[in-house]
Amino acid sequence: MQESEIQTKRTSEYSINPLILSRWSPRSMTGEELGDDDIMSLFEAARWAPSSFNNQPWRFIYAKRNTEHWDRLFNLLVDVNKTWAKNAALLAVVISRKNFEFNEKPARTHQFDTGSAWENLALEASSRGIVAHGMQGFDYEKAKTELGIPADFEVMAMIAIGKRGSKENLPTELQDKEKPNDRKALKDIIMEGTYRS
Repeated sequence: MQESEIQTKRTSEYSINPLILSRWSPRSMTGEELGDDDIMSLFEAARWAPSSFNNQPWRFIYAKRNTEHWDRLFNLLVDVNKTWAKNAALLAVVISRKNFEFNEKPARTHQFDTGSAWENLALEASSRGIVAHGMQGFDYEKAKTELGIPADFEVMAMIAIGKRGSKENLPTELQDKEKPNDRKALKDIIMEGTYRS
């Protein structure tokens, strides 16, 4: 979707960087491979996210399509996500270390910090015209065992990454969803001084 098309679907209440407004989560991908430079640049962007005590709790376990690792990650997905993620160039499982490395005490913001890393990755992907679609529709427990994730890490999400495809590549029931979503009004998500419903 071109920037002009985004502008017809989304309007910010205040001026923001166009990259933020144009980032969204398409499902349709072409199945083409991505080069290592593009892939590693996405993870490099994630690497520079902020975190409490610079703990950097995020880790990404990934598999490129047409490799020995692909099925291990792909088979974690629920069936509806398999119908479209099969055309991704890359799948990644995002995990987060629950304790600080320097003292092993609980890192209360580890999920918050790992979310920042995902957002950096998503924005970098968008700036390169690459799809990055985050998902919770997969088997979290199976991911822990199949991927050998240690107990001190929490499984957070999966990401499908690839080159954008036509919405006609999607099952009919998903084609209508293949557009940028709006957001709640600013007045509904901010509160000055105290909570209000």
